[in-house]
Amino acid sequence: MTSGSPVPPVVPAGRMAGTEQPALGLAGGLELRPWRASDADVLVAAGQDPAIRLWNLLHVDSPQDARRRIARMHERWQAEAGAIWAIARPGGGEALGLIGWGDLDLRSGSAEIVYWVLPAARGGGVVVEATRRLSRWALDDLGLHRLRLCHSVANPASCRVAAKAGYTLEGTMRAALLHADGWHDQHLHALIQGDF
Repeated sequence: MTSGSPVPPVVPAGRMAGTEQPALGLAGGLELRPWRASDADVLVAAGQDPAIRLWNLLHVDSPQDARRRIARMHERWQAEAGAIWAIARPGGGEALGLIGWGDLDLRSGSAEIVYWVLPAARGGGVVVEATRRLSRWALDDLGLHRLRLCHSVANPASCRVAAKAGYTLEGTMRAALLHADGWHDQHLHALIQGDF
């Protein structure tokens, strides 16, 4: 490539918008599936959970607000700006959590993973398995190059998820995210093509 030549996008535009968001199977009988309007009550419940609110800054005021959020998830897929799944029981069953890609940039081939699970789904490795599966989809199927997992240094559970899912700790970002109790330093973990 000659100097001054434009760098082609890592993932061509249209790769997501031209397809339906897939359902992805997980070990242990769960699945990742697109959110549905009928999942609104799960988002409302998540918005009331103290741990989810603490680490995810999630505020959902009503079922109507939840349905708007779910509609935006689908709009973001079509705009190729985000990709959010429900962690759910198989066969389109009850949603137990959320996982997906925020800050998605197809041109640069990068995204940041976000996730939470309701109390009933915690402690059994569900988030680790979902993170691994969704990371494989992002790298192998979508074609991204670099994935980030960021969390408050005060959240050791997310540090364990990152390590078990194969993300490398790259450092600490000082005062990187404002929580209700003030600015939190964040750990930056990353996974790149070829790490698996």
